[in-house]
Amino acid sequence: MAFPALPQSWQLRSRSLELPHHNSSLQRPLVMGIVNVTPDSFSDGGRHTTVEQAVQHGLKLVADGADVLDVGGESTRPYSSPVPLDEELRRVNDVVRCLAAESGVPVSVDTSKASVAIRALEHGAEIINDVTGLEGDPDMISVARESGAGICAMHMQGTPQTMQDNPSYDDVVADVHAYLLARRDNLVRHGIALEKICLDPGIGFGTTHAHNRELMAHAERFLNLGTPILIGHSRKGFIGKTIKNALGRKGTQDEIDTATAQAACGLAAAGIQIVRVHDVGRVRAALAMSATMQI
Repeated sequence: MAFPALPQSWQLRSRSLELPHHNSSLQRPLVMGIVNVTPDSFSDGGRHTTVEQAVQHGLKLVADGADVLDVGGESTRPYSSPVPLDEELRRVNDVVRCLAAESGVPVSVDTSKASVAIRALEHGAEIINDVTGLEGDPDMISVARESGAGICAMHMQGTPQTMQDNPSYDDVVADVHAYLLARRDNLVRHGIALEKICLDPGIGFGTTHAHNRELMAHAERFLNLGTPILIGHSRKGFIGKTIKNALGRKGTQDEIDTATAQAACGLAAAGIQIVRVHDVGRVRAALAMSATMQI
């Protein structure tokens, strides 16, 4: 089965981010590699805190098959504290600049601060990935509009400090869909072109393990929003919980990454256009194998 084309090509300032083709009948989602430049991210905090470490990690992700690199200087794990502007700028500026110059793929900046986004775009970033859906900073929409950057607007219930206190929904899939639809329309009303927009249901951002399983199982319901859909499920808690339920013990990092790759194959089969992951090589290998079985 051929993977469906992007409803809109995600037009960036200097290139068109088209869905890659293996051949005329086998296609795959774009793979966004995660470059966390933080001491406290939930799975890899502190591993790539120097510019050299982060850049080398990003270049390895590209060698492993990443189509996009997402650089973040502020952890958004549950109950994490906000990072001061100067510190976030210090963490991401040189990493974005180096990766934009050396990686050969588009670079995204994972931030909810307009000032960080502006500086990253000046250093060569092409995408703003904002977990607040461009609602956290009143200047972010104008930055996105005036820069012409691609954007990813995510759903989150609450803030990282409150989102896991008691997340509740009438129908999590319908409620998140309604939010993303309203957010898409609001961004377009504010002058951001539809083809610049990507939407993210926000796995693990104000959702329980059960909510995350529902969102993953019904991910195809978001495809009618008319934008690329990004899913960031990599190493999230519900994967570890699923492994523990199956094996009766805590999953190893290797098992969690394997399960993440398997889930990416399910998302690809559902038609999701972009997956955001830590272990790019494993995901690319799993997607390649899955594609050969669909001939």
